[in-house]
Amino acid sequence: MPHPPQMSNKGNYILSLSQFTRWLGGVAEEMGVEIYPGFAGASLVIDHSSESTSDRKDGKGVVRGVRTNEVGLDRSGRMKDSFEPGMQFNAKVTLLAEGAHGSLTKQAVKNFDLRGVVGADPQTYGMGVKEVWRVKPENYRPGEVIHTMGWPLDWKTYGGGWVYHMADGLVSLGLVIGLDYANPYLSPYRELQRMKHHPYFRKLLEGGERVAYGGRVINEGGVQSVPRLFFPGGALIGCSAGLVNVPKIKGTHNAMKSGMLAAETSFAQLERLMEEDSTEPVDMSEYESSLKDSWVWKELKEVRNLRPSFNTPLGIWGGMAYSGVDSLFLKGRVPWTFRHKGTDAGHTGKASGFKPIEYPPPEAPLSTDIMTSVSLTSTNHAEDQPIHLQLPFTSYYSNDSADSSPEDTSGLSKEELAVKARTHHVKVNVGEYAGLLGRACPAGVYEYVDAEKGEAGSWEGKRLVINSQNCIHCKLCDIKVPTQDITWTV
Repeated sequence: MPHPPQMSNKGNYILSLSQFTRWLGGVAEEMGVEIYPGFAGASLVIDHSSESTSDRKDGKGVVRGVRTNEVGLDRSGRMKDSFEPGMQFNAKVTLLAEGAHGSLTKQAVKNFDLRGVVGADPQTYGMGVKEVWRVKPENYRPGEVIHTMGWPLDWKTYGGGWVYHMADGLVSLGLVIGLDYANPYLSPYRELQRMKHHPYFRKLLEGGERVAYGGRVINEGGVQSVPRLFFPGGALIGCSAGLVNVPKIKGTHNAMKSGMLAAETSFAQLERLMEEDSTEPVDMSEYESSLKDSWVWKELKEVRNLRPSFNTPLGIWGGMAYSGVDSLFLKGRVPWTFRHKGTDAGHTGKASGFKPIEYPPPEAPLSTDIMTSVSLTSTNHAEDQPIHLQLPFTSYYSNDSADSSPEDTSGLSKEELAVKARTHHVKVNVGEYAGLLGRACPAGVYEYVDAEKGEAGSWEGKRLVINSQNCIHCKLCDIKVPTQDITWTV
């Protein structure tokens, strides 16, 4: 059957993005750019005193840089011998390029109401789980690209698979599932394992060796979900802005172009402020205008209706029919724009309305249990480091680290609030959603296990265990948990 023209890959190159960025980083360092790998941005430096030097009177302040995280703390927040304090990087311009659902981007969007001020839809996401295999020479076809849709997912769930034959006998394969799925019993990881049981994948992978596993959310909201791209002292670029072309399943080209345009605007604005000897915060509004005048915006606008066309009672069948007509003939030249109605968490149905999914058992080495896969991710967490996946009132750095708090909290200590928050989480997520995160997380981070009678934070004999050392930094939990009470921190 004909595929959308956006999915044509003739003339493209297949490469490892991690290797590409390492090479590009080396080029940047040769040009004098300082890069600090291993130091994560923990919070924005927001200067409220800057209000007095500008016409801004909204009380939201100006971004003046980024603070990095403290390292060398144990799980209780005590300093170890390896302790290093966080650093504050002051900057005249701060460009956020964290990928989908970044921590600093969340702070900027919330503090400056970047979504509300332009009436942008909620961002919606897909969860991508992938593996890299070294296949037998007779199964290796360098440059071949395969995209799939439908099975193993049902007709109501948006998603699809891919196979990329890379260099040196390596094959990347994976599955992306729209996180607006309703069935709380769905497991992205086990869907990927089931997909490999298909005869095509069995033949491709027979006699091969799996060498890597990983997972990450991607933006799927399109142009409808792009917030205001600038704020006092900085801007959003790349996937922090949400510039993925969903039908193309690519966003790197848009991210690079947005970075170029943001750099040009930054340079022009800094020159202007120097000439005027001004202390005003940098105005990055011209960057947004430049992006909307570029081919990036034209590309995103053309495909704006394709992804949301799958969110109808007709499921993938209705989406395929509309997307075929739009991508081949209409090309987005229509007076309507389909909207994203609600968040991915809000689309989750209660367990009472669904039946558990019966997944086939693993058939090693073709398919394995989740912990075997996690061992191939190359992520490294110390067993006693602070838990970076925070429920309300459990952070060492703030009184309330999450986006929402359960019920009335007046008159309680922080410890009591933390217990109440954990109990609330277990009550809702186990009682109504059958422990969704225990299946949705592609790294086995979350477990709802039996609790001792009267154990703090438990509900109806169940308690939450967070195995943060397994985390592969995909951000799914922050997005999909129905209670919206988990915050991914650094």
